[in-house]
Amino acid sequence: MIDFLTEHFWWIPFYGLVGAISTLPWSTGIIQKTGPRPAAYFNLLMTLLAFIHGSIVYKAFWNLEPQEIIFNWLQVADLNLSFALNISSVTIGAMDVITALSLLAQVYALGYLEKDWALARFFGLMGFFEAAISGLTISDSLFVSYALLEMLTLSTYLLVGFWYAQPLVVTAARDAFLTKRVGDVLLLMGVVAISALAGSMNFTDLYEWAEKVELSPITANLLGLALIAGPIGKCAQFPLHLWLDEAMEGPNPASILRNTVVVSIGAYVLIQIQPILVIAPIALDVLVVIGAVTAIGASLVAVAQIDMKRALSHSTSAYLGLVFIAVGTQWTSFGLLLLLAHGIAKALLFMSIGSVILTTNSQDLTEMGGLGPRMPVTTTSFLVGTTGLVGLLPLGGFWALQEGLDRFWVIYPWVVPILLFVNFMSALNLTRVFRLVFLGEPKPKTRRAPEVPWLMAVPMVSLIIVALLTPIMMQRLSLLPDQGDLNLAIIILLITSGLFGVVLGSTMKLGRTWSRPIQAPFRFTQDLLAYDFYVDRFYDVTVVFAVSQLSKLNAWIDRYIVDGIVNLVGLVTIFSGQSLKYGVSGKGQSYIVTIVLGIGVLGILVLWFIDFSF
Repeated sequence: MIDFLTEHFWWIPFYGLVGAISTLPWSTGIIQKTGPRPAAYFNLLMTLLAFIHGSIVYKAFWNLEPQEIIFNWLQVADLNLSFALNISSVTIGAMDVITALSLLAQVYALGYLEKDWALARFFGLMGFFEAAISGLTISDSLFVSYALLEMLTLSTYLLVGFWYAQPLVVTAARDAFLTKRVGDVLLLMGVVAISALAGSMNFTDLYEWAEKVELSPITANLLGLALIAGPIGKCAQFPLHLWLDEAMEGPNPASILRNTVVVSIGAYVLIQIQPILVIAPIALDVLVVIGAVTAIGASLVAVAQIDMKRALSHSTSAYLGLVFIAVGTQWTSFGLLLLLAHGIAKALLFMSIGSVILTTNSQDLTEMGGLGPRMPVTTTSFLVGTTGLVGLLPLGGFWALQEGLDRFWVIYPWVVPILLFVNFMSALNLTRVFRLVFLGEPKPKTRRAPEVPWLMAVPMVSLIIVALLTPIMMQRLSLLPDQGDLNLAIIILLITSGLFGVVLGSTMKLGRTWSRPIQAPFRFTQDLLAYDFYVDRFYDVTVVFAVSQLSKLNAWIDRYIVDGIVNLVGLVTIFSGQSLKYGVSGKGQSYIVTIVLGIGVLGILVLWFIDFSF
């Protein structure tokens, strides 16, 4: 049985797809008498089977060499399109983490959306979502990865726009889709180009091709820039970062996965193509610059947000910026470790915040306060998630950041201040949110807030246990350094930056009214950070304005030039037809005379032209 499941490991992504299809009778309204909950149960069952199947395969492949399985699909001339899959402890482990988080998020969603009339549709979208992400982890083909990334973009659009009756939700879904499409179109250009240059799109073949190929610098760098465009959009990195903030308009259970596995899978694809990027040094430099700008900028923007979900979403962009720096400097091991620690901690934080939103029917920090004694499980979840994210002993975030500092301490020392700054700002931001939500005096919306039901509490408690056990998991996977290899200076700097952020966040004055400061410099700074450095407005006056004017010009040309020519042809046809009808006599001899005269005139003109030429 184990051998059978191991040989058919590629079934695992299809569990989510089967779960999505099984919800159709309820989501389309064919079955109404039972209510939508059976659809949720079917999808949960499929996700549970995927998790069990993945765990069995992971155990079977522990410490074994990676294997590649290829399904040939299309071969024409030099083009070979195939479905290449990679089975190893890393790929199956990543897929198992995704299915586990998806299972917890779906149980959480069953309580969060208990009274939502479109519960079946939500679970159907979650199954489709899970299938795309699970497939990406085992994909060993750039062609397959691109196709699954397109599925992921569609899933994001549908989940963000789940409550489509709300105007802000429609706008957020549209912006998320279009922003990702910018990166996907550029990535498609890179996929097409590299398929023509390399003749194969399997990662194994592309790695060998990258070691031997000699391209011109312009071609190589343009190819590299096209390949990194897709992950930039998926990971919400500058300048394609605005969609993640707006996507917080969607249901919180989807936000749990969006801020953990979705952005992580974008970085995972980037790590897969990193050996190809060695031919494009400018692309690697761009990754470092984009990662540094996003990490610093998003950390600053997060502390000025009064929306709980947006404060956490900008933190997601900041941590993924560190992963981009790791890939750009070719230290992917640090990137993978950070993705693991960040995914678990951020899922726990979003579960906690989602519980607050459901209980208070608000996500505005100015309306929060005093929820700590009333919601102990939710409060504990937020504290453990915070400790697991920032560099405070002994949870996963500390060891991931310690690994990064240890890597960059000697080779790239300029990265060290960026990591410490992100750690400091994250601690400051999360401490600020904790004080405003769980401490202080109760507000009208929090005065009678109860703890969440067990369907939401059980996933939070389960994830609390996982977060607390993350260091042990890392030790079992040999991801932690030996005690003799620890750099004491790095540990002191990391803990100090985290503690400084916690202390400053605990002592700084937090005005509950959040009125704008009177002094112009402070007011300008607050607005600058709160509105994300006015990037969206900059796009409005540049890109959006240019597209709008171009569309107006195109409409004018279509209306007055293209339509004018067509209408002119129509008028000429009508006029000539009306004129010729008067020459119709019905007598054959008159038509023959006309034809003969016409041919004679044409003959004279031709002879005259020949004589004139000579």
